[in-house]
Amino acid sequence: MCMALCSLLAFVAQGTAHSGIFPYPYRAEVLDNGLTVIVIPMESPGLVSYYTVVRTGSRDEWEPGHTGFAHFFEHMMFRGTKKYPGSVYDRLMTEMGADANAYTTDDYTCYHIGLAKSDLEKVMELESDRFQNLFYDELAFKTEAGAVHGEYLKSLASPWMVLEEKLLATAFTAHTYRHTTIGFREDIEAMPTMYEYSKSFFQRYYRPENIVLMIVGDVEPDATISLVKKYYGQWQKGYVPPQIAPEPEQMGERVAHVTYKGKTLPILTVAYKGLAFSPTDVDVAACYLLGDLAFGQTSDIYKKLVIQQQRVEFISADFSANRDPKLFVIYTMVKDENDVENVRDEIFAAIAAFQEKAVTQEKLDTQRKNTMYSFLMNLDTPDKVAGNLARFAAMTGGIDCVDQLFATFERVTPADIQRVARKYLVSDKRTVVTVTGGE
Repeated sequence: MCMALCSLLAFVAQGTAHSGIFPYPYRAEVLDNGLTVIVIPMESPGLVSYYTVVRTGSRDEWEPGHTGFAHFFEHMMFRGTKKYPGSVYDRLMTEMGADANAYTTDDYTCYHIGLAKSDLEKVMELESDRFQNLFYDELAFKTEAGAVHGEYLKSLASPWMVLEEKLLATAFTAHTYRHTTIGFREDIEAMPTMYEYSKSFFQRYYRPENIVLMIVGDVEPDATISLVKKYYGQWQKGYVPPQIAPEPEQMGERVAHVTYKGKTLPILTVAYKGLAFSPTDVDVAACYLLGDLAFGQTSDIYKKLVIQQQRVEFISADFSANRDPKLFVIYTMVKDENDVENVRDEIFAAIAAFQEKAVTQEKLDTQRKNTMYSFLMNLDTPDKVAGNLARFAAMTGGIDCVDQLFATFERVTPADIQRVARKYLVSDKRTVVTVTGGE
């Protein structure tokens, strides 16, 4: 991968005079049935990454009492089909030396495979079969539902899971972002009774027009797309969009506390209502940059609380946008429980500093370059390319948004940073949640 990395370093050194930030040529095509195919050839002799991005996550679980099914199908898809049952699928993947796995998020579910170029057609046959012909009986369904329940119970061993549940349930009252990716506990416990519903979920969401297929690495675009048409071309449309209720405007600060049954240092989160992703929206781009400027490892508060005073284990922020408006969140783990309120006030003061005074042009330019560099340095292997593009593909249905977003970063001014800090990081839109350990 040295050649790919060297080419990226050269690209960064040339600055931002290019028409786009994404360094690899690619071909995107939409099949007649709505399936989006993106082929990205790159220097990776004999290696290919195969990503199937289903644009359905826990966000799409809008029907009351039926949360957790996006994550459930991450498991269920490995049950296989009548032609290639799960045990056969696993054996063939092992024999090829392919590495197949999956993950679920709020906005999408992603299935990814690392494979040898010589096995691309066989992998495509297997993947197209299970996405079109998934088969499982009621017994297998109940078995997997039980496994999901076990995974949920295991997750409660982490104070971060306890925190996430409380934060989302406090910040949201109507939108489906109110529940975590794994779902509400009562729904997970009832899941074994929902066999028929599970088939409906699959039939509505696992359809070609709701999926982006990304194939990255040692591939030839024309030949690869011809294979995609051969194996996926007969897949029938049928996607049914979810009926997601919009979140009402938050009109006042919300505060919650939860006690974790185990031992943990106190955890503090300060969250603000965020934005829906739009790569051409200056506010979206400015918020991305603001999160790093205000709470990144070069920020004043990081230097003060983490390095100089050592009052917190870490402090970080996620000001990225979601498919629908979600949260801008600041996280920290405080060393002394008696210091939690003081650290919270330090966070408020750090935000106020950006609201009261515009950041310098030099700091903004440095952060902009760091953002670009960090993105590019994570594009040196096929898996990193596909992995870093998956979320963008899920939010927009393609990857043109990457160049659009970085072009928008270039338009952000110090006044924009100050403006979005004043507009979005306000107390009426704020949710504060703390977690402390039990006795």
